[in-house]
Amino acid sequence: MYDFTGLKVLSDISRQQAKKRGNSVAMHFQGRDTTYAALDKQTSQVANGLIALGQKPDARIGYMGMNSDTYFEVLLGAFKSNTVIVGVNWRLAGPEIVYVMNDAGCEVIFVGAEFAPMIEAIKKDCPKLKHIIALDGGHATWPAYFAWRDKQSDKDPHLPTKQDDDAIQLYTSGTTGNPKGVQLTNGNYMAFFKSATDAKWGEFDAGEPNLVAMPNFHVAGTNMGLNTLAQGSFGVVMKTVTPDGVFDMIEKYRVQNMFLVPAVILMLVQHPRIKTTDISCVKRIFYGASPITEELLKTAQAIFKGCGFTQLYGLTETVGAGTALQPEDHRGTLLRSCGKPYPGLEIKVFDENGKDAPQGAVGEIAIKGGTVMKGYWNKPEATAKSIKDGWFYTGDAGFFDQDGFLFIHDRVKDRIVSGGENIYPAEVENAVFGHAAVADVAVIGVPDDKWGEAVKAIVVLKPGQTATAEDIIAFTRSRIAGYKLPKSVDFIEALPRNPSGKILRRELREPYWAGRARRVN
Repeated sequence: MYDFTGLKVLSDISRQQAKKRGNSVAMHFQGRDTTYAALDKQTSQVANGLIALGQKPDARIGYMGMNSDTYFEVLLGAFKSNTVIVGVNWRLAGPEIVYVMNDAGCEVIFVGAEFAPMIEAIKKDCPKLKHIIALDGGHATWPAYFAWRDKQSDKDPHLPTKQDDDAIQLYTSGTTGNPKGVQLTNGNYMAFFKSATDAKWGEFDAGEPNLVAMPNFHVAGTNMGLNTLAQGSFGVVMKTVTPDGVFDMIEKYRVQNMFLVPAVILMLVQHPRIKTTDISCVKRIFYGASPITEELLKTAQAIFKGCGFTQLYGLTETVGAGTALQPEDHRGTLLRSCGKPYPGLEIKVFDENGKDAPQGAVGEIAIKGGTVMKGYWNKPEATAKSIKDGWFYTGDAGFFDQDGFLFIHDRVKDRIVSGGENIYPAEVENAVFGHAAVADVAVIGVPDDKWGEAVKAIVVLKPGQTATAEDIIAFTRSRIAGYKLPKSVDFIEALPRNPSGKILRRELREPYWAGRARRVN
C-alpha cells in the first residue's frame, strides 16, 4: 500500500514526488509530457503568478477549460498559493456561469479557447473579475497562459497551509435553482487519499498508467488526477471523452486503470473497435456518478476479461467517497448494490424520525467521516440542513442487506442524475416557467437506457395558449445548460398537488417507473 506519510496538505504533492521521482513522467497530454520535476517547478510559477495578481490565501480562482495537463498545473499552483480553485462547468449557460463567478467572488479566471466568447459576453456581469488568462493563447487582450507562467519565479513560496483551509470549490445543482459551492479542504483530501487506498481501489503503483478522462469540474475527474499524482503514477489526460480516444490511449499507453461513468462504458462496448483493440492491459475499471444497469455491467465484464470492476458511490460533498463494490462482489443480486463503506467512513440509513432504520428498511443514507465537506459556500442554512451532528444527509434513499451491502433504492430529494450530471427540477422549472404559454410545470426524471435518466417536463398550458414540446425545449436552451434541457415534454390539464400545494412528483413519476424494483436508473 502506498505510504502517504509526509503528505500533510495538497501543496506537498508535487514537492514530494519531485524528490522521489523527478525524472518520471507525471502527465501526458496531446503529445506533451511533463515530468514530476517540471510539474513542481511550474506549479511554483503559477503560485507566484497568482500572488503577483493580488490573490490572497482563500481567494477563489476560476478555471473554465477542457481537461488538460494545464488544469492540474493551475490546480497544484493554487494549492501552493493557498488559494481555492473553482472549476466552472463549461456546459452551463451564460446566466449560470455568471452566478457561479459572482457567488465565488472570482477575481481571476483561466479560460480555454472554446469558452473565450462566453466569458467575453458575460464579463460585464461579473464586477469582481479583474484578470482573464487565455489557456491556449491567441487572444488580443488576455495574457497567454504559458507566457504568463514562464515570467514568474519558480521559487516555491511555501505559504503556510492548514488542513482546514479550503482547496477546491465545486458547484453542484441546487434544489432552489441556484448551484451551491461545495467547500473541500486539504484535510478532506488527506482523508480521501487514505480511505480510497484503504478501500483498495485507490491504490496505484508509481508509474502505473491511469486514464484521466472525466471532466475536471467534476469531483471524479479531479480525484482521478490528484490520486494519480499523489502516488507518483502516470496520468494520461484526455481533453474530451470519445470511444476512439479511449481506445487510442489504451493502445498507445497500455492504460491499466480508468474511471468512467456508465454512459461512457456503454459507448465503449457498443463501438466496433472494442473487437479489434487489445484491451488486455486494462486491469481495473471504476465506475459511478450514476447507477448502471445489470445488463450493461454483465456485458462489460464479459468483454473486459481479467479486468476488475469497482463501483464507487459518493457525492461531491464527501469528495466522492462513500462505498465501493469490490470486483469479487460483482455477482448475483449484489450487482445492484453499491458496496460497503470505505474504511474510515461511517454510513447509516436513517428513517423519517432520524432513527437508525432496521436492516432491509429503506431510509435516507447519511455519511460521516473526514471526507465530509466543510460546508456550502455562503449558505449556512443549506449547510445546516445537510450536515447534522457530523452526518451528511445525501438525499439518496437506500437500505443495507444482512451482509452490510448498501443498495440505492430511490431519492429522498428530487435530484435527477443524467449521464453523471446532477439536475434539480427547480432549476429546469424556473427556466420553463418563463415561456409565455406555460401556466404550470413539473420536471421529473424518467428511465433512459443511455444516460440513466432523462429530464421530462410535464406542462400545463395557459387557457387559449398553444405550444409544442419543441417550442418549450428551444425556449429553455438559452437559460440553462444543454444537459439540463427537457428531452421530452408532456402536456396535461393540471398537476397533482397535496393540500399544501406541493407537487406530487412521485405520482407523476409512477407510470414511467412502473415494474422497476429500483426507482433510479
